[in-house]
Amino acid sequence: MSKVRSLSLTSRIMVGMVLGVIVGFIFQAILAGEDDFLIPLGLFSLPIKAFFVDGIFHVGGQIFIASLKMLVVPLVFVSLVCGTCSLSDPKKLGRLGGKSILLYLVTTAIAITVAITLALLVNPGEGINLPSDATYSAKEAPTLAQVIIGMFPTNPIDAMANGNMLQVIVFALLFGVAMALSGKAGKRVATVFEDLNTVILKLVTLLMNIAPYGVFFLMAKLFTTIDFKLITSLALYFGVVVFALLIHGFINYSILLKVLTGLNPVTFLKKMKNACLFAFSTSSSSATMPITLETASKKLGAHNSVASFTVPLGATINMDGTAIMQGVATVFIAQVFSVDLTISDYLMVILTATLASVGTAGVPGVGLIMLAMVLNQVGLPVEGIAIIIGVDRLLDMTRTAVNVTGDCMVTCVVAKSEGEFDEDVFNDPNAAKDLEDYHKSIK
Repeated sequence: MSKVRSLSLTSRIMVGMVLGVIVGFIFQAILAGEDDFLIPLGLFSLPIKAFFVDGIFHVGGQIFIASLKMLVVPLVFVSLVCGTCSLSDPKKLGRLGGKSILLYLVTTAIAITVAITLALLVNPGEGINLPSDATYSAKEAPTLAQVIIGMFPTNPIDAMANGNMLQVIVFALLFGVAMALSGKAGKRVATVFEDLNTVILKLVTLLMNIAPYGVFFLMAKLFTTIDFKLITSLALYFGVVVFALLIHGFINYSILLKVLTGLNPVTFLKKMKNACLFAFSTSSSSATMPITLETASKKLGAHNSVASFTVPLGATINMDGTAIMQGVATVFIAQVFSVDLTISDYLMVILTATLASVGTAGVPGVGLIMLAMVLNQVGLPVEGIAIIIGVDRLLDMTRTAVNVTGDCMVTCVVAKSEGEFDEDVFNDPNAAKDLEDYHKSIK
């Protein structure tokens, strides 16, 4: 036990993940398609699925997710207020927003272009017979006007309670600017927010101690219930999406980082391990945000005034992983339904998916809404989503890790361009080691 505690947080999370996958496979083999399996224990029998899978694993995993989500709104609000009120130049806020949104849109366009190109080379949908009962009911996407109006909260407390991140971001920015313009009163309030920020970040480090257990529960439940027959039948589609995600995560981001900042991509990717593991296990950029923000500021060297803005914005509108799924899915569904798409159709897919990544930000089920918009745009049946939805869970985990990597890459680029970046921290392999030591010290 002492040896396990001496491991780094990353290593302990990996141990929890591997053990969870193994336990999940064991329980899936025991259940073997049955509703439940009873273990006789004297006077009563213990139902395996009800007690472990739907009980311990489910409860433990959801407590972990809830613990992370609990931090998101206070962390984003307090951190963003601190970052905004510290800006000496109000015009800088506009530059940060412009650069961040432009970079997020560019990376999304690159992502979907790579995905479509790869899918056209591999042809994952050829030879697949569509089930006649395949149906999918798509939610209506909001209009651009609705999105813009919806960014401004009528009730900030309600926006925080509902986790509407765009509204929280807008209110935090306005509040921070007002503090910066309020003289001595603003400085007094800023001191309170700085203290609150320190306390919340300490709470993040405390909750990291349960991460290996939370990851174990999430993996154990997922791999007990996942249907591998579906993945086998859609193996080519699954493989193309994963390969495109890996190309974008490792190659595209590395090239952009090197070209735009001159920073070492290998160092960057090494420091992304923790955040990517959390993103993979939770399948949520929002739930991973506390770790992403910690990684960007403490390990990568981006100043809080930039990271507190770009990371929450990226978690809300950066859809690179989702765009890759949409690109491959569009080609796949077109081939399944024997529909020939033209070059102009594919260009329309790239444009629609890129703009939709911002236009549908903060909407529940955003990935599938965006895909439905893309399919409608090029005349493909939305029912085709029903074919791929069964294997989307594992793909969602991988693309969330890619999204989080993109958030931090854009943060580094923007911070470097604004002179708000510490290269010594970035190049220091022991950066934030005090956080690791703190994680280990908690018994």
